[in-house]
Amino acid sequence: MEKPLEYLKGCMKPDQYEKLAALNNSKLNEFIADSVQLCTPDDVHLCDGSKNEYDTTMAAMVEEGLATDLKARENCFHFRSDPSDVARVEGRTYIACENESDAGPTNNWIHPDELKGTMRDLYNGCMKGRTLFVIPFSMGPIGSPISKIGFEITDSGYVVCNMHIMTRVGDEVLETLGQGDFIPCLHSVGKPLAEGESDNGQWPCAPVDKKYISHFTEEQKIWSFGSGYGGNALLGKKCLALRIASVMAKKEGWMAEHMLILRLTNPEGKKFHIAAAFPSACGKTNLAMLESTVEGWKVECVGDDIAWMKMEDNGQLRAINPESGFFGVAPGTNSKTNPMAVKSCEKNSIFTNCVVTDDGDVWWEDGDGECKHGIDWKGREWTPDSGEKGAHPNARFTAPAAQCPTICPDWEDPAGVPIDIFIFGGRRSELVPLVTEAMDWDHGVYMGATAASEKTAAALDSGVAIRRDPFAMLPFCAYHMADYWQHWFDMGDKLGNKAPKIFYVNWFQKNEKGKFIWPGFGENSRVLKWMCERVDGKAGAYDTAIGKMPKKEDLDLDGIDLTDEEMDKILSVDTEGWKKELPIVREFFETMGDKLPDRMVAQVDRLEERLGK
Repeated sequence: MEKPLEYLKGCMKPDQYEKLAALNNSKLNEFIADSVQLCTPDDVHLCDGSKNEYDTTMAAMVEEGLATDLKARENCFHFRSDPSDVARVEGRTYIACENESDAGPTNNWIHPDELKGTMRDLYNGCMKGRTLFVIPFSMGPIGSPISKIGFEITDSGYVVCNMHIMTRVGDEVLETLGQGDFIPCLHSVGKPLAEGESDNGQWPCAPVDKKYISHFTEEQKIWSFGSGYGGNALLGKKCLALRIASVMAKKEGWMAEHMLILRLTNPEGKKFHIAAAFPSACGKTNLAMLESTVEGWKVECVGDDIAWMKMEDNGQLRAINPESGFFGVAPGTNSKTNPMAVKSCEKNSIFTNCVVTDDGDVWWEDGDGECKHGIDWKGREWTPDSGEKGAHPNARFTAPAAQCPTICPDWEDPAGVPIDIFIFGGRRSELVPLVTEAMDWDHGVYMGATAASEKTAAALDSGVAIRRDPFAMLPFCAYHMADYWQHWFDMGDKLGNKAPKIFYVNWFQKNEKGKFIWPGFGENSRVLKWMCERVDGKAGAYDTAIGKMPKKEDLDLDGIDLTDEEMDKILSVDTEGWKKELPIVREFFETMGDKLPDRMVAQVDRLEERLGK
């Protein structure tokens, strides 16, 4: 297209066109014009991020029957999805780069030319009958040296409203961008509307074999087709903030990680900042919004899901939360498991695939209270005797992070917060102790690379007994996992003696009756306290074959109802069990081929020596 700006003049409202003309960003004009020409929408709207825009978009969806106004909650709405469109579809998530070896063995690879051909055919005319929204958004505080700007084009009002909550949207992003670069993101639900047709109360989507969530890593752009669900459609989230960002981070020398960020302040007022990575269903969100049970120690949430970290000139690693909202799993969230999450979504929130109660509220399994009658996530009448769950197991809430009662006052500091500690973890009923400190940075990288969990309802491959999820990044690292591990080794070399300490935790050991031994939730603050005191040089630890560990007396256990025998069990090292683990780890590492770092092999060899053959 020779003159994209002139083409757009005939497609857009004059005031919105004038914004683009004043900006004069040729890449942006070309991206929008090409998308309009390809997708043929009925209307084009450049989002300004205003409350009026959010309210107008939501009201239109309520009128269409796509959204339900929840009268029992202030400014809250509920959506139901098509039953085939309820979660990330890893089997339809692709990495497109010139060489398959760059994508590695953990990703689905397609050559960019082939994928573009397939998807352009699908996009052709896909927005007929709909509005094409252009969403300017910032991942991270606008103007932060760690933040990135993206533009998502979508035909989904649900996406527009969720992006309002999950990212910083609007005119300020345009002003900050100027003629600079951005990550282009194109999304469509994949179903054009015939004249007079409606979506029948559920957002539309394409059949599974027509869904594509595609990442062009060398061009740093994202194309998504056929799904309206969270991570497949809110392209700032996993697609940009992890997959594309992971490639950018390696190239530019920073870190994009699937990590929560929290601040822990001791009674003397000293602040510690922790970034932690856990596979699905291992308590990540609960830890991010932890309420401390240790007197005088205060926990504040910086972010619940993603951390972007850059090293300052003085060697300090600083992190931002690139998101501005929480996209949390509703079932299992209640006033005991995560009271801060419950309070965060009391107002100004979006709910997806829950039960809508008769009094205009939402309900889900293992939540607060009871529901005797409502409309389930499939739009059917529901009671506890219906024989099926009322809410989908992956039902979600989208809530502004600023509404979290424990949100850190510095959570939007453009400079980020200094990271003192990294934590990795998994869900293991035996073998893995409550907490272990890495012997050094390389040993910590090994811990992250071998992170694993027993099967959970959240794991797509639930037939696997132990699922390896290195750094909790298995579905999200958009290049060869072994190169990602090498990047961690390289970052440690750059950070030197300012590198954060690394720990591994397991809250989930069980006794002979199958019950969890460690009480978890707020009591996890006792373990975090020990970590902070290790950073300060104030807490003891002793060397074991698998790392440094606390003795019972090193942990603050005042008021906790555990016997000496129970503490001994969760703080013990099962040498024979770890020996059995070694060949499994070696087999896993072999899947990385000749890119496996020598430093990683050395870690396995050293562990074997410490365990004794």
